[in-house]
Parts: sequence; structure tokens; C-alpha cells
Amino acid sequence: MDNNEDSERLLGHSQDVEDDDDQLDRFVPAFAPQSINDEDDFLPECQDQDQVILISNEPTTGKGFTYIVFYLLGIGTMTPWNFFVTAEDYWKYKFRNTTSNSTDPDDELTPLQKSFTCDLALAATISGTTFLILNAIYGHHVSLRTKMLGTLWIICVLFGVTTGFVEINTDSWQEQFFLITLGIVVILNISAAIMSGALYGVAGLFPSQYMTAVVSGQALGGILTALAFILVLAFDTGPKITAFVFFIVGGVLILLCIVCYLAMARQPYFKYYLDGGDKYKVISAIPSHSRHGGEEETGGMPLEPIMREVLSQIYIHAVCLALLYVTTLSVYPAVTVLMQSEYSDQHTEWTDVYYLPVVNYLFFNCGDYFGRLLAGWFERPVNAETSLLITIARIFFVPCFLFSNTNEHHFMPTLIKHDSTFITMMILFALSNGYITNILLIMAPRSVKQHEKELASSIMAAALSVGMAFGSLLSLAFVQML
Repeated sequence: MDNNEDSERLLGHSQDVEDDDDQLDRFVPAFAPQSINDEDDFLPECQDQDQVILISNEPTTGKGFTYIVFYLLGIGTMTPWNFFVTAEDYWKYKFRNTTSNSTDPDDELTPLQKSFTCDLALAATISGTTFLILNAIYGHHVSLRTKMLGTLWIICVLFGVTTGFVEINTDSWQEQFFLITLGIVVILNISAAIMSGALYGVAGLFPSQYMTAVVSGQALGGILTALAFILVLAFDTGPKITAFVFFIVGGVLILLCIVCYLAMARQPYFKYYLDGGDKYKVISAIPSHSRHGGEEETGGMPLEPIMREVLSQIYIHAVCLALLYVTTLSVYPAVTVLMQSEYSDQHTEWTDVYYLPVVNYLFFNCGDYFGRLLAGWFERPVNAETSLLITIARIFFVPCFLFSNTNEHHFMPTLIKHDSTFITMMILFALSNGYITNILLIMAPRSVKQHEKELASSIMAAALSVGMAFGSLLSLAFVQML
């Protein structure tokens, strides 16, 4: 199908024919790619005498509110799950040895305690990645409202159930509770995957700052989780109280996302871009002899995106994003969490309690957040090849972290001993992760036509998740290599 037919079918409504000057007006969505070399491929086909102008009827009502809600939804995609994982002491308490009166945390772990973290990660990764891929392939057959509100309500209910279990004595049926928890994790991550895939897809329809809002919100959620973890250490609350607060906050956050999304869906600004946004107007020099000719040409069905064609335009972006997260997850947090301060033998409160959460979690999430903000401001580089080269160069961080200071070294030497060097590496590693992530997620939708943008963004979300899954598997090997 040629570009002229694409353009005419996108609009799907009648055209006006001006009898006085016998000119034909045609409209197509105006989200042409930012690459100048490719821009002509996305414009409607026209004669040399035709004029192509940009028509924008963008409403101002709800513009700022939509941006804030996108930010909130970005926070909501990851923060509840982060709270779920951060309550590590609670899960150890639930699966403790109930026949022992000892409260020493250094006691030998029970089989359930040993396997819970690994099983939790496997259940979350497999279910989340699988449904992000399925969402990219089949998600356009399901309405946005269903994908967003349906999954948010499911997550909210699951957090309510999890919160209820905090006050229930499960000591006599720990194995059953273990299986129930893993079942909740699977459903929770399936819902979160569908919701985040839909959110990436719809953000791709909007101007680039809205994609920045989504990914920055996710990074901000990581900062909030790290701060919550540090506060828990500072106040030394019990595992049940900590978990109860975490789960309640997670549930309230999801409820807030539901209410704000319902309000955003009614905003004229949101509806405008959901329906295609700005459009190009082609004033044709070819006379139209039929008053209804325009209507006949534009009365086709809306175009369906074709997976093969979209992948042909963004495969470098997708490969780059997957490689980026393979690199990041291969060492963070599995390897970096094992690193120690150069003053660890002094056993101060900083080295024994706060060094790990501050350097490994707070500094990384702050760097990741500011990297995404910077990418939203500069929007450079604009081509995927340059991003790929930067991503490949970034792999140099992996051996640097493997050679950092830790008592876990059995096969590798300790070459990076100073805290200042390790902290600098962590910040640069995080900044580059956030910056390249946002650049790729902004540029991928710009590389395709309007009706393909949502699918392109969903594919990028799936590529990100695949990269995280392979990176997590690679981290197991790196830990053994230490």
C-alpha cells in the first residue's frame, strides 16, 4: 500500500471540496519522524504544485494535568512492586523456623527463606516478560481503557489481599502461603506488564515530553523506594509494621492512579492526541470534478499496524534497549550489592548499615532519574546507530564492577578499592542507563507512521523486559565468577 493510500485511510472522515478554486484538501496525522532524511517518506504523496501545511487544533485544556498523570502512572508501574520486594525482612519472618525461639537474624535460613527470593524473581521475570511480548503482538486488539483500568484494579485488589495476610498467622501453613504468594506475584506482574506496555504505547502518541514523564516517573519511584528502605533502617521498625506500611502505601498509590486516569481520559488534550493529534493538510493542485470524490477516497477502514513493517523501522532501537538492560542487570543489583566500603573493617554505622542502601540503591536511582531528565531536555543523539555505539561502549562498566572491592572475591582480583571511585562509577553507570533509555523510547515512535506508534512503543517495552530477563540470568554467572 503506498503512502497516499496510508494517508487517506488514516483520517477516515469526509473532505471539503472548495468549488470556487476547485482545490482538494487532504489531512493526515502530523507525527512525521524527526529524521530529516526520512521525513518525506511519511508525508502524503503529492504533486510538485501541491502545498503541504501543518494544521494543529491542539487544545490547551488538560495539558498540564495530563503530564502530571503520566508522571504518576510512571511511578505507579514500578513502585508498588518495589515495595513488595523491599519488605525482605517480612518475608523472612513469614517463612522463619517457628520451632526455634531464637531471634538472631544470622541463624541458618530455612529452605523456604533460601528459595523465596530466587523463586520470586523467576516468577516475576517470566510472567512479566511473557506478557509484555504478548501485549506488543496482540495488545492493539484490546481497548486502552481495559488494559489500563482493568490491570490497575487487579493490582489494587492483590495489594489488599497481601496487606490482609500481614495480620494473619500463617505459621502452621507456611508452604501453602508460599505458593499463594508466588501466585499473587505472577498475577501482579502480568497485570503490571500489560499496564506498563499500554502506558508506553499511549505515551508514544504524545509529544516526547510525555514519554519522558513516564520513564522519569519510574525512576522517581525507585528513589522513593530507596528512601523508604533507608527510613526503615533508621527507625528499626519490626517486619510486620514495615510490610503493612509498604503495602498500604502501594495500594493507595494504585488507587490514586485509577482516579487520576479516569479524570485524564476526559480531558480534551488527552482525547486529541489519542485520536491522532496534529495533521498535515495537503492542498492539491489537481481539480476535483466530483463533489463526493474526497469522501469516497477517505472512507476506508483505519489502518492496522503490521509487526514486520514496524520492526523493520525500529529493530536497532529495540536491540539497543535490550542490550542496555542486559548490561545493567548483569551487575546491578546482584553484583553491586556485594561490594563493600574500603573502611568496612572499622564496622561503623555508615559502613555496616547505610553504605549499601545509599550507594547501591539511592545513588543509582537518583542517577537514573537525572539521566532520563537530561535525555528529555537534549534529545540527542537522534539516530539509533550512535546510541548503539554508546551502549556497546558502556559494557566497559561490567568488568569494572566485577573488580571492585568485596570480600566475595575468590577468582577475580580487587582492582578498584576506593569508595570514591566506586561511587563515581555507580553514578555514571546510572546516568547513562537513564539517558539512553529515554532517548531510545523517544526516538522509536518518531521512526514510524502515526498508526504504528503505539505498537512501536509496546515493542520497545517488550525489548526492555527481555533485556532485563537476560541480564538477570547473566548476573547469576557473574556472581559465581567473583
